Amino acid sequence: MKAIWNNKVLAESNETMVIENNHYFPAESVNKEYFKESDTHTACVWKGTASYYDIEVDGQVNKDAAWYYPNPMDQAKPLKDMVAFWKGVEVTE
Repeated sequence: MKAIWNNKVLAESNETMVIENNHYFPAESVNKEYFKESDTHTACVWKGTASYYDIEVDGQVNKDAAWYYPNPMDQAKPLKDMVAFWKGVEVTE
């Protein structure tokens, strides 16, 4: 699977995990040069608190377009530090 935005591959892996129709990519598959930490956090009742990244490609910013769970709840432990995308990021094979 690949996550693509603005014609750049943000992440690529054959080992994504699909949860609630979102592909979660392993941290090591993410192209960090496009990611900037965001101050945004949200809560999920079973996964825990999500942290977000802004995606920046060629001077364009997609705010909070990626998220991850740095300290997931017990039932979501396999998601620790895996990254998922939305806001126009295309996830494709």
